[in-house]
Amino acid sequence: LCTEIRIRLPEDARYQYAVAPKRNKFRIASTNPSKVRLCETLVDRHKDDNVLIIGQFLDQLKVLAKHFKAPIITGSTPVRERESLYRAFRTGEVKLLIVSKVANFAIDLPDANVAIQVSGTFGSRQEEAQRLGRILRPKQDAGIIARFYSLVTRDTCDQDFSIKRQLFLTEQGYRYEIIPEN
Repeated sequence: LCTEIRIRLPEDARYQYAVAPKRNKFRIASTNPSKVRLCETLVDRHKDDNVLIIGQFLDQLKVLAKHFKAPIITGSTPVRERESLYRAFRTGEVKLLIVSKVANFAIDLPDANVAIQVSGTFGSRQEEAQRLGRILRPKQDAGIIARFYSLVTRDTCDQDFSIKRQLFLTEQGYRYEIIPEN
């Protein structure tokens, strides 16, 4: 199940977004600080699951890694350390991994059954398919339901780009729901 959760941009960031040059608007919307609180809610809801938090912006991912005291994997993470973290995730020793775009390619984490996308690459359909593939692979326990959450800042270009991804996913046959932040 794919769930897009639309959240508000805080007042101070709304002004910053309004006056920002077009090229900066996406970053402001994507790194909405309210996404940390929403991640907290989702990680708590899925505390018994294997969760990936995936994003584009390294500073945002570092904030999340520090907040959750969770390991982070980026392009600069040495291969040996990556492999060790992936192994710990597969065995259940680590239940939460924060990962950058490096996770879109060339890794196999079939035990991940929840992905929380905090920021993406504009409307990249390929990226969305890669991220979904991380969690929708067949599981050893057929009773496990995979969940993909996309956190989107409403009334911004973040939402505009999410519409492209939503269209692609529904065309591929995925169930997609849009809900407002509670």
